[in-house]
Amino acid sequence: MTQAETNPYPHSNSNKRYQTYDYYLRRTFGGKVAKLPLNGGFSCPNLDGTCGYGGCIYCSERGSGDFAPEASLSIAEQIARQKELYAKKWDVSRCIAYFQARTNTYAPAEVLRSRFEEALAQEGIVGLNIATRPDCLPREVLSLLAELAERTVLTVELGLQSSNDATARRINRGHTFAQFREGVEALRLASPRIGICAHLILGLPGEGREEMLQTVEDVAALEIPQVKLHLLHVLRGTALAEQYLAGDYLPLEREAYLELLADAIERLPTDTVICRLTGDGKAEDLLAPLWSKRKTTVVNDLDKLLYARGSYQGCRCPR
Repeated sequence: MTQAETNPYPHSNSNKRYQTYDYYLRRTFGGKVAKLPLNGGFSCPNLDGTCGYGGCIYCSERGSGDFAPEASLSIAEQIARQKELYAKKWDVSRCIAYFQARTNTYAPAEVLRSRFEEALAQEGIVGLNIATRPDCLPREVLSLLAELAERTVLTVELGLQSSNDATARRINRGHTFAQFREGVEALRLASPRIGICAHLILGLPGEGREEMLQTVEDVAALEIPQVKLHLLHVLRGTALAEQYLAGDYLPLEREAYLELLADAIERLPTDTVICRLTGDGKAEDLLAPLWSKRKTTVVNDLDKLLYARGSYQGCRCPR
């Protein structure tokens, strides 16, 4: 019998022992969906002094939107350009507009509305993902998000990275875990139709296995429906790059990261969608770890590790 035929994990139609984003998309939309990174031209409260300066130590000049077009292009132009690019690999008849760069609720509600409505008006856009911070959800923005969630499949992606407040200060995150919990609760109160995705980073400075897995368990306890697991990678021009080049930061080794991924997956609730298993930046800007360029082999080796362990998503989750 094949691994797929003996797979104990229920939310899979393959050998994957965790719920992949592709599996979720196919169940939600009935087939393949492309996710198009966009740049809404927004800033961040961690850049302009509202809660800090300089941004998070790992954040690139483009604010994690390294694969999004320039903000000088209209949203319609960005979507057209991204469709043309993605069509070389995938079917782009159904797409999610992903506002990725910087903090995409950090503007007046009417400015946000104009960007989001322009995206939804484009042919083939079936959903909207909005990356933001948990401390950037004022009442008028929550009302807008609730309205949009009635018309499309909406997911708000909240950056947490670590539930450890000492780590948050170390990476210049600019908010606490309590604020993250408040942001999650505010979204849930605004509308049960708003999907929520939490971003977590493994390998942050000063954190060991215990701290990293505590973050996973803290997020699992909140029963957030989607999670992204990122590998901390070092990009040129960042504060983290300065630490790395000075010998003050050592990235995770490949085998250690695989073990952490397996440990995290085992602790997440069975029905959580795992939207990402590693992180990447532009190849020309990547300083370390260089093994992270081979994302496919990382995912394949994770599958092998879970099989060898006899484990699967949720097998160590108390609920």
